[in-house]
Amino acid sequence: MVSGMADKTRWVSEHGPDHSQWYIDRFRRLAAEGADLAGEARLVDAMAPPRSRILDAGCGTGRVGAELDRRGHRVVGVDADAALIAAALADHPGPSWLVADLARLDLADLGHPELFDAAVLAGNVLPFVAPGTEGQVLARVAAHLRPDGFAVAGFGTDRGYELAGFDADIDAAGLLLEHRFATWDLRPWTDAAEFAVSVLRKPL
Repeated sequence: MVSGMADKTRWVSEHGPDHSQWYIDRFRRLAAEGADLAGEARLVDAMAPPRSRILDAGCGTGRVGAELDRRGHRVVGVDADAALIAAALADHPGPSWLVADLARLDLADLGHPELFDAAVLAGNVLPFVAPGTEGQVLARVAAHLRPDGFAVAGFGTDRGYELAGFDADIDAAGLLLEHRFATWDLRPWTDAAEFAVSVLRKPL
């Protein structure tokens, strides 16, 4: 990614310049304390065939992609925040960690032309991208999936990205909404849920 070409994400606009380091320190502390940080990865691992090629879109410090790597998958993680990618490289060797703008994602240009079996967008990725680019992000993720590949996206329903808009963006990206849950451990979805985990499929 050429930084000057990227739209300003909500991650940048809604937080101060020290937020990335706070986030890095927080997850390092949680890992050291033995917190369960693998819930998203467990779900994706249960859905994906062994040795799947998985895109961790908006990977942050790499906790989800690193767990999928430990479970035998081939992981490429992407985030627009160079500080978070630096932390992922330091803390989780193994996967490929790349700085890139999800709204303009073209991994072939970055040396990764092979399509993915699955993608995961955890940690409120979609509400943190640049306003108005959520549909572009979904379209670029879809473009990197093989036919019949899937993506799982989770975010808080109070984060400013309405589910009605999300569902319209799913359709526009050429994806199908297969399932929706209220948590990453698959508690049933209700309209009162404060979190939405959606399983999306790329048609054959």
